Amino acid sequence: MRVIGLAVALVINLLAPMAAEAQQARNIPTIGILLAGPPSSNSPTLGAFRQGLRELGYVEGQNIRLEPRYAGSRVERFADLASELVRLKVDVIVASGPMIQAAVKATDTIPIVMSAGSEPSVVSLARPGRNVTGLSTLIPETTGKQVQLLKEVVPKATRLGVLSLGSTQVNLEAAKVAAQASGLQLKVFEARDPEALTRAFETVSKVRLDGLIVFTGSLGLQYRERVVAFAAQQRVPAIYQFREFVETGGLMSYGANLVEWYHRAATYVDKILKGAKRADLPIEQPTKFELVINQKTAKALGLTIPQSVLLQATQVIE
Repeated sequence: MRVIGLAVALVINLLAPMAAEAQQARNIPTIGILLAGPPSSNSPTLGAFRQGLRELGYVEGQNIRLEPRYAGSRVERFADLASELVRLKVDVIVASGPMIQAAVKATDTIPIVMSAGSEPSVVSLARPGRNVTGLSTLIPETTGKQVQLLKEVVPKATRLGVLSLGSTQVNLEAAKVAAQASGLQLKVFEARDPEALTRAFETVSKVRLDGLIVFTGSLGLQYRERVVAFAAQQRVPAIYQFREFVETGGLMSYGANLVEWYHRAATYVDKILKGAKRADLPIEQPTKFELVINQKTAKALGLTIPQSVLLQATQVIE
């Protein structure tokens, strides 16, 4: 009997730390992250979000757990991935672009933080309502500026195209209004999956365009190399929403800094985990925009960027 008692005590001593670790794991806040693209070990946006959490004192595996879900640019997976995070009972869901709508449809109780919102999912910016807060990049005025910049770079332009990678209708309408105000014809080409992007390329290649505006939507940044290469092949000046396209070889971009926005999203997660009410967290919009120009690409296209445009640039890549 003494031997059995010793054995039982040994087992209890061995299991006690494991039970404590399991209990601790259950108490660690879990953050679900919905990402439209494929898994990537060097995602600048996810890396910026993680860095933001670290700066706020969070250490993965110790006092926070991340559950990223990747759609691989397959729109049909958005809803399933959002539902999966709801079943996991995560504490907060972080999403961007059209992934926000998937999260909203999946839950009306779990807080949703927009890391780069481009969907009109809220009642107002000051009082978002529902269970959504965070950061919104849905600013139609930036589209007007993109049209203006293209017109300055290509003053003889008469026909512009919009390549929408699954973007919102709000951006498209803003582009139409801005083009009309500048006396430009505008043609829209939409693509919501990789196959549709290929078809859009084929259609665009048959149309004469003096400039192209590229809206980043559900296809995200992961197809930027294809898009930039296509614009170069067609020798059409293009302007993008995010600097990542220009760093890949695109002509120019005008918009918010996406990496900074993901970094900022960590502060919303922190506030919610510390008990802040969603209704008390107004949605932020960018107040700073950057114009990035690639002079090497401009020379390849035979363009001379006007000094008036260069003076506005946040960065000029030589």
